Amino acid sequence: MKKVAVIMGSDSDLPIVEKCINVLKEYGVPFEVHVYSAHRTPVQAAEFVKNAKNNNFGVMIAAAGMAAHLAGAVAANTTLPVIGIPISCKNTGGMDALLATVQMPTGMPVATVAIDGTANAALLAVQILALSEPTLAEKLVEARKAGEEKVLEKNKAVEEKFNK
Repeated sequence: MKKVAVIMGSDSDLPIVEKCINVLKEYGVPFEVHVYSAHRTPVQAAEFVKNAKNNNFGVMIAAAGMAAHLAGAVAANTTLPVIGIPISCKNTGGMDALLATVQMPTGMPVATVAIDGTANAALLAVQILALSEPTLAEKLVEARKAGEEKVLEKNKAVEEKFNK
């Protein structure tokens, strides 16, 4: 199975990014986690990303806040799918990171999830890998069914309470 690279611009993003890591673990997807900054370690970040395909990576996840240029820098150095996670900050709530991540120029696509949407980033990576990994596809279907059952149980409780 291909690996997922989880790259964050700062280790201060780790408490938010850990949700992503936990989802990848839950699905049994191999991954590596790194701290590379688009601004402070651009050479090292580019080197890692340029070698990702040869190192058996299938998807790149880039999490960054504020200026959030990491996902774009990653996309500029690979043709692998890149998922950007805009990370919130106290100054702007993450809107700056969201716009920096989603507003990519033509030819440099970055799939962008919600601000701090780390679980969805991991799930999108799983969906991408599931195109060639039937066991992942099965796990995704099972998770959707479990989600459906959970909502229907809640619906039943609400109906019993209010619809008499």
